[in-house]
Amino acid sequence: MKELQYMPLDQLMTLGSPVPIARWGEPVLHRPCAQVTDFGPDLWNLLCTMFATNTAASGAGLAAPQIGVDLAVFVFDCEDAFGRRRQGLVCNPAITLAADPFEETDLEGCLSYPGAAVPLARPDFAICRGQDQFGEPITVAGTGTLARCLQHETDHLGGVVMADHLTTEQQRALQREHKLNAPRYPMSWPA
Repeated sequence: MKELQYMPLDQLMTLGSPVPIARWGEPVLHRPCAQVTDFGPDLWNLLCTMFATNTAASGAGLAAPQIGVDLAVFVFDCEDAFGRRRQGLVCNPAITLAADPFEETDLEGCLSYPGAAVPLARPDFAICRGQDQFGEPITVAGTGTLARCLQHETDHLGGVVMADHLTTEQQRALQREHKLNAPRYPMSWPA
């Protein structure tokens, strides 16, 4: 990609090519990520790849470690509780939840453990603060799937995978479903 001075969101979402998604067990998914400090073309190229990979995988969101990059950034493309499509990215995110959150149980899966989902309770509202692709402060508030996505992707950046929130019984159910569907997701998926 040529040297760019400015990369708006609509370009980030259309210029990349998908790459394979890292699977649970790969070390990059199980340790905290490095903070984003360089908000220039290298980050923008990474974001293009992340959006393309998330789209190819039909994901709600994707964190950098899910494509093997140890950097605290994620992208999202999903609906909120009102059916509005929300798209964007957050670098160096921090999640704020209500003091007494309403939790909603819904099916949740992970692109790094494809083909499986289990019911998981999460707060139905989240505020995520961080930086955009230029290093400017941003705040994303979300309900429904967006709130779940903001929490799930921020977890990834802290080295936490969805299974870390599950009971032993839920983990076994997730493993059975993943094993059953694994042939549909070769290691090159979704590239």
